[in-house]
Amino acid sequence: MQDNITKLFKAIADPTRRDIFHALVIAASALSITQISNQFEMSRQGVTKHIKTLEDAGLVYIKTQGRERFCSANPKELQEVNKWLKFYEQFWDDKLGSLGDYLDKKST
Repeated sequence: MQDNITKLFKAIADPTRRDIFHALVIAASALSITQISNQFEMSRQGVTKHIKTLEDAGLVYIKTQGRERFCSANPKELQEVNKWLKFYEQFWDDKLGSLGDYLDKKST
């Protein structure tokens, strides 16, 4: 079973999925799969597969009303990616700071 961060990276790795997610965030309300499909030059089935990957990562909620399914964005899930990146940002800040200190000592 994939961990959550792996699912998130898989979901945002594809540009179409990023575009779908972005469209949902910008809409700030639920969009039907038909409305989303109309924004892309691919079949509804193709869009549905992308939405399923986003849903598996927790980035999209799907609610069924009658025969239609509506999708909403859940951008809070990206906080986990942000935490992961912050660790490496701090790591590189520390390493570059140490390198700068070392070079400063060498130049004096």
